[in-house]
Amino acid sequence: MYTIREGKKEDLPRIFELIEELAIYEKAPEQVTNTVAMMEEDGFGPNPVYGFFVLIKEATQEIIGTAIYYYRYSTWKGRRLYLEDYIVTEKERGKGAGKLLFERVMKKSLEDNCTGMMWQVLDWNEPAINFYNKYNSEIEEGWYNCHLQAEEIREMLG
Repeated sequence: MYTIREGKKEDLPRIFELIEELAIYEKAPEQVTNTVAMMEEDGFGPNPVYGFFVLIKEATQEIIGTAIYYYRYSTWKGRRLYLEDYIVTEKERGKGAGKLLFERVMKKSLEDNCTGMMWQVLDWNEPAINFYNKYNSEIEEGWYNCHLQAEEIREMLG
C-alpha cells in the first residue's frame, strides 16, 4: 500500500507543499521562510546538510509524507539523528503510513551508528504525543527552544 524511499531533488516541490501543510496545522504558516531553491542547495548542493525519505501511496504514486533528518552531536550522548520534520498529509493519517515512515527513520538511526534519535513535538499536539508514546518515547519537560534569526544576529553584531 505504501513505499518509502530516499528523497530526490525532483521531490522537493511536493515536499515543500507538505511543509506548508504542516505549518498551517501548527498555526504558523507565516513562519515558513524556506524555499524549494534553498532546500535544493542544502540537500543536493556541494555540502548537503540534511537527508529525507518520502512516503508514497502506491495506488496513486503520490508523495503523501516525508521525514527530514540530519545529524547532531551531543556532548553527553554522541552522534544522534535529529528528525527535523515528520509529515504525513492529513487525509492519510491514521492508516499506518506514519508508523512505517517513523520506523524507517528509527532504522536509519541504527544503520548510521547513532546512539539514538530525537525530535520535537508541540505540547498541544495530542495526536502526535499519543503516537510517540506508543514507542515509549521520552518527552522531556523543562527545556525551552532558543532561536536567533539571521537578521537579529546581524543587528546585534553590528
